[in-house]
Amino acid sequence: MSDQTVTAGSFSASSFEGWTHWAQVAARAAADRLGRDATIIDVGDVISVTDYFVITSGNTARQVRAIVEEVEEQLMVLDGPKPLRVEGRDDHRWVVVDFGGFVVHVLDEESRAFYDLERLWSDCPRITWDPS
Repeated sequence: MSDQTVTAGSFSASSFEGWTHWAQVAARAAADRLGRDATIIDVGDVISVTDYFVITSGNTARQVRAIVEEVEEQLMVLDGPKPLRVEGRDDHRWVVVDFGGFVVHVLDEESRAFYDLERLWSDCPRITWDPS
């Protein structure tokens, strides 16, 4: 996906670095709402539908909802990409927000431990980000 241009608002990303930046913004937004252990995984060489997964979790369904809302809000305020699809809002156990170049997974603690996405994608590189 990094070789395509996606436009949302006045945002246009056609480079790997652009999606990296927005994935980091999403991870910071999750951390702002006390998302636990936010991780960015570079999956672009393994799957063709996105470049990055941002994975984080909350203690309760209410916190999962707050994390998702904060990610969407911060990206909107910064004129970043808009979600193409959102799944899981019905029960807030695992919400998936697809921004095109990156996908945000916000899980409750039980679901995160059960599905263990970090282990599933353990062969892929992690992207460092500054939570401040």
